[in-house]
Amino acid sequence: METPEGAELCFPLLNNSCRKPEPPQLEGILINALLSFISVLTAALNLLIIISISHFRQLHSPTNLLILSLAVSDFLVGLLLMPVDLLFSETCWFLGDFMCALYYVMDFIITSSSVGNMVLISIDRYMAICDPLHYNNRVTLDRMKICICLCWIYSVLYNSCILMDFLKQPEVHYSCYGECVVVLNNVTGSVDAVFTFIGPVTVIILLYMRIFVVAVSHAQAMRTHIASVTKQRPVGVTAKKSEMKAARTLGVVVVVFLICFCPYYSPSLTGEVMEDNSSSLSFLVWLLYFNSCLNPLIYAFFYPWFRKSMKLIVTLKILQPGSCDTNIQ
Repeated sequence: METPEGAELCFPLLNNSCRKPEPPQLEGILINALLSFISVLTAALNLLIIISISHFRQLHSPTNLLILSLAVSDFLVGLLLMPVDLLFSETCWFLGDFMCALYYVMDFIITSSSVGNMVLISIDRYMAICDPLHYNNRVTLDRMKICICLCWIYSVLYNSCILMDFLKQPEVHYSCYGECVVVLNNVTGSVDAVFTFIGPVTVIILLYMRIFVVAVSHAQAMRTHIASVTKQRPVGVTAKKSEMKAARTLGVVVVVFLICFCPYYSPSLTGEVMEDNSSSLSFLVWLLYFNSCLNPLIYAFFYPWFRKSMKLIVTLKILQPGSCDTNIQ
């Protein structure tokens, strides 16, 4: 690698050392400040969810266990992945090949586990709405714990296989010493896109479409029944509002997920090689990470129990004896 005269090197004693990135200008500083805020916000919101569901016994339900698992993966994104990516985008990688490989393995595992949790949440909601009579018997705390463990185990094993070659020789695709990148070829990238994006997205969309159809039919049936009994038009308006609210909520879940994940996996779908060393791909990675900041807002922030539990946590009332039995619903 040829280095311009006078350029600062990451490792001055090595001829193949990378150049140190240029110090960020005002625009770069502002962007870094915004990304830092997003990182802190992501970790804080998801930590509140983790504490809430773990502490209050009233929240120990199968559905909330899924939200807890999702919050754990999203919390790790805000605590580990975002800060590391932000830090080493402005400086050289000084942690060595092993830490580079470990970082990317954690990145892939945490991201895919988040997707897996979203699939489990959609399946849980499908069973609760489309088969409510058998839901409590089929979906128990113990079974949900097993499903969550399998989700995380699958993420670890799957991503370890995907990154096997990278784990053996992480330095193969380095253009210079002091760099940390991972490269997925066309085959590996396509496989990863299918199992981490296309497959889960297909399942989520199909299940949410079915949920929406069932929810609308139930709302219409209830509206017809109430109207025939009470002969009051305002009841029909209320049912219509409830129907539209369900439609908006399900729409936000699907649209936000697609907006955050589609751009990242589009290079794999078009056959391009994914190399994590460009500014454009860095933007796509952060867009994917940003979904971890939106998840607690979508899945928990609009629940009444979250607002009440957040108030109890911030005011430190959860430290009082017996606070775990507080009625927050």
